[in-house]
Amino acid sequence: MSDLIQIIDAAFADAARRSGAHLVCRPGCTQCCVGVFAISQQDAARLRDALTTLAEADPARAERIRARVAASVARLQFQFPGDAASGVLAEESETFDDFANDEICPVLDPATGACDLYSARPVLCRTFGPPMRDEDGNLAACELCYTGATTEEIAACELDPAVPAIEEADNEAFNARLGLHGETLVAYALRSS
Repeated sequence: MSDLIQIIDAAFADAARRSGAHLVCRPGCTQCCVGVFAISQQDAARLRDALTTLAEADPARAERIRARVAASVARLQFQFPGDAASGVLAEESETFDDFANDEICPVLDPATGACDLYSARPVLCRTFGPPMRDEDGNLAACELCYTGATTEEIAACELDPAVPAIEEADNEAFNARLGLHGETLVAYALRSS
């Protein structure tokens, strides 16, 4: 496990501990698995490696993921907000906010409601739930969590605010090392795996 993932997982565990019963995320709760979101090239590489490993251990499950990936790419390709051939998202795409909001993540097993590549899930998946600061500095959290919490209680559960900068620096170093750029989507990250 990379240092970044260890830092992210530790920050999440700390926020979850402070959140207590306010954090209602659990296996089978899949609201955050609906709608596409940008992932880093490092997230994409981790997902591809996990799918390769899964294909050796459980070929049938890996093939089900590949089938869901192919179906997702087929639905997304004509309106992809970026370069559909490379899978790299446009850096500033106004259409992304309204793009594929009903698309189910292709690594979500629809029968179990569990992530088939959970150990390799992207950073956004690892940090979703506890309150985090948005681009404007406002605290935002999963709409299913903290429903009865006060503003002060929510603020006391904030994910370590250093996490985004740590993630950004680590992703930039990864991209520089491998000559990569931009972000992609889960389906596009896995389409050739």
